[in-house]
Amino acid sequence: MMAASTTPLGQAAGALSAAAAQTPRISTGTLPGAELVSRLLDEAHRRFAAVEDGKVADYIPALASSDPAQFGLSIVGVHGARHSVGDADVAFTIQSISKPFVFALMANELGHEKVRELLGVNNSGLPFDSVLAVELNPGRTANPMVNAGAIATTSLVPGADAAAKWEFVRSGLSRFAGRELAVDEEVYASESHSNARNEGIARLLEGYGRIYNDPIEATDIYTRQCSLLVTAEDLAVMSATLADGGVNPITQERVIDEDSCKRTLAVLATAGLYERSGEWLYEVGLPAKSGVSGGIITVIPGKGGLASFSPPLDDAGNSVRGTLATAFLSTTLGLNVFASQPVPTAAPPIPS
Repeated sequence: MMAASTTPLGQAAGALSAAAAQTPRISTGTLPGAELVSRLLDEAHRRFAAVEDGKVADYIPALASSDPAQFGLSIVGVHGARHSVGDADVAFTIQSISKPFVFALMANELGHEKVRELLGVNNSGLPFDSVLAVELNPGRTANPMVNAGAIATTSLVPGADAAAKWEFVRSGLSRFAGRELAVDEEVYASESHSNARNEGIARLLEGYGRIYNDPIEATDIYTRQCSLLVTAEDLAVMSATLADGGVNPITQERVIDEDSCKRTLAVLATAGLYERSGEWLYEVGLPAKSGVSGGIITVIPGKGGLASFSPPLDDAGNSVRGTLATAFLSTTLGLNVFASQPVPTAAPPIPS
């Protein structure tokens, strides 16, 4: 099997990293003014609060009782300005939105080339809990945004025992949020009792040498990380930390280095919305990640983070209202990283 770092792309990445270290250039910008951000956030909430499409996740028993009417939006700028509306302070479990942050911690810990080799970074094009995705990939890797890759990522977490590994994860995600996060024990117990598929995925990865610790322990820590309680405001701060080169804009603490941040955003852009990632980029044009409890984070590089919370999901597991609101705000606030305008040409010379 060819290691990822020996492929042409891997070689190019090494050369580009060396060049960037000599002459770094970063494209940044600013969010629109606070008044416009608040007004459009309010409008997005008003426009989509009445949407009744989608269905609350019921395959995790503790999530089945989520209130489908809840809907919150929050934006945090890289300079610390906060704007929130609706149920942005309601606590819910982070679920799969934990994946990019644990990946970022491990990229920071091991280096981007090592995690690329061990975990893979290509979109599988298959559902988040697919077993077939592992089998179809010649290297038996997935990517860190689907369950297989996320469990493999968690298996790399350092620590002398399970308690130390868990504390590395919990404290790391807490630094992203700017406050201490705690587990919803009811959700954790519920997910643990219905965890056979994830345990099976971990065992499959073990058989291919793509799990890097005890598979059951890694699955348990992964399940616990998904059960951390957050709000939409927390998630906006966490995504703003990724937008700010790894520095939390509220606490001013550096959580990860700039390179790990850049690599995380690349994986988010290509795989954060699972098999809908291409459609998301086409319509929204920003790195993002969803979770089955109804959260979505969206990172606006160099500008800030946007988060939404609304439990009803589409058939790919993404919040319906959150998707609509994010697409609306991306357009109206001018956030799409692929959007551009022709540069005005100089006035023609005046004839003599």
